[in-house]
Amino acid sequence: MSLIRVVVAGAVAAVTTGGGLLLARADEAPPAAAPLGPDPVTVVVDIEHSLFEPSYLRVEAGTEVRFVVANDDPINHELIIGPQSVHDRHANGTEASHPTRPGEISIGPDEQGVTSYVFDDVGTVEIACHLPGHYEFGMRGEVEVVSSD
Repeated sequence: MSLIRVVVAGAVAAVTTGGGLLLARADEAPPAAAPLGPDPVTVVVDIEHSLFEPSYLRVEAGTEVRFVVANDDPINHELIIGPQSVHDRHANGTEASHPTRPGEISIGPDEQGVTSYVFDDVGTVEIACHLPGHYEFGMRGEVEVVSSD
């Protein structure tokens, strides 16, 4: 299982880890784990064999997540985050590659890219790659956004 590197900005990370860097493995973080946030966080997403790792995150509402996406595959991918309307646009569109937008990034083979997204509303937000056949193969995930209470 690949290592999930999560860099947490702010006092919580400094107190928790002593240096501001939190390392965790996906198999050690059950869905009921404490959510990321509310301070901005950076999450490294690895793409290998046309799958996202991690494919599940839990964040506090209002948290800005900076996604550093590393495409270790020999083919193009994208990371699209947002409401259903954003996914519908990509699933039905012809945009094989596009400029980086908040929550949207195209990543070439063996490249790395960065995008950010603010998770404002409580609920589930989908992460997906909508290039032909990728979503159907299983290249998707979710972010569970929980109340800050």
